[in-house]
Amino acid sequence: MAQMTMIQAIQDAMRVELARDKNVVLFGEDVGHVGGVFRATEGLQKEFGEDRVFDTPLAESAIGGLAVGMATQGFRPIAEIQFVGFIYEALDQMAVQAARMRYRSGGSYQAPIVFRTPFGGGVKAAELHTDSLEGLMIQTPGIKVVIPSNPYDAKGLMIAAIRDNDPVFFMEHLNLYRSFRQEVPEGEYTVELGKANVVREGSDATIITYGAMVHTSLKAAEEIEKTRGVKVEVIDVRTLMPLDIDTIVESIKKTNRAIVVQEAQKTSGAAAEIIAQINEKAILHLEAPVLRVAAPDTVYPFAQIEDQWLPTPARIIDGLNQVLDF
Repeated sequence: MAQMTMIQAIQDAMRVELARDKNVVLFGEDVGHVGGVFRATEGLQKEFGEDRVFDTPLAESAIGGLAVGMATQGFRPIAEIQFVGFIYEALDQMAVQAARMRYRSGGSYQAPIVFRTPFGGGVKAAELHTDSLEGLMIQTPGIKVVIPSNPYDAKGLMIAAIRDNDPVFFMEHLNLYRSFRQEVPEGEYTVELGKANVVREGSDATIITYGAMVHTSLKAAEEIEKTRGVKVEVIDVRTLMPLDIDTIVESIKKTNRAIVVQEAQKTSGAAAEIIAQINEKAILHLEAPVLRVAAPDTVYPFAQIEDQWLPTPARIIDGLNQVLDF
């Protein structure tokens, strides 16, 4: 196995699939010669040629439209949206065209597209670069939403996403791109879409989370065990659509208490949907209400104050204490 950062793992996944399937193509703003703003595609154009890896105009609607058109003709596009806040220009193509393609064509056409985009705070980036917009997509039937938290998952989930016959919105947290390395198998392997991962076993409460908040939650779980002696289970959902509610319910049957942690603003996000499904399927196993730890319902703040806006281990511990003492 090789030691890889998450950006290297994502790049390796795309290399594996470009080499394996001639119908896989990769395009976006500056993804070719430059290798992308974060160098996620560095070297791929040289390796696979300008017909397979190519630059587009600075027009997200055109990127989305090209992806939909190529997908209906048998290609498997990987379309990079350079930053998450730019998806608004491509929402018609993503949510109306790609997501509905199978339904509106009666199964005659598919849209096997991966829409890649960086997102996430903690890096002091500019406006529209760091928002967490997964909530927009999980309410859109027909598109899958994937958010890896580590290099191993990132590669396996990316390969699975490229091979999937439905469109996938693949969100890559900026703060995880180069923050640590992990052993990642060489060659091809997949991580199943729609399957959560219990990253820390526990018995007294459950944290349900994803992306960079997995690591923030693990810090909180370790700290509260030292100070209070409780064992907290941490679940990385990996994919928000489809959601592995079964793994979440099994954990709650064991711990009887839970909080959901998300970086996005509190209202109408993934946490709200997860809590709704917990109430539908496991309410009789709960000893306390399921709480949300999330960002405030404000516009993402300027870089100078984002550390006060983002969820922290201390805020997660406060949420855990509330459900433990209920």
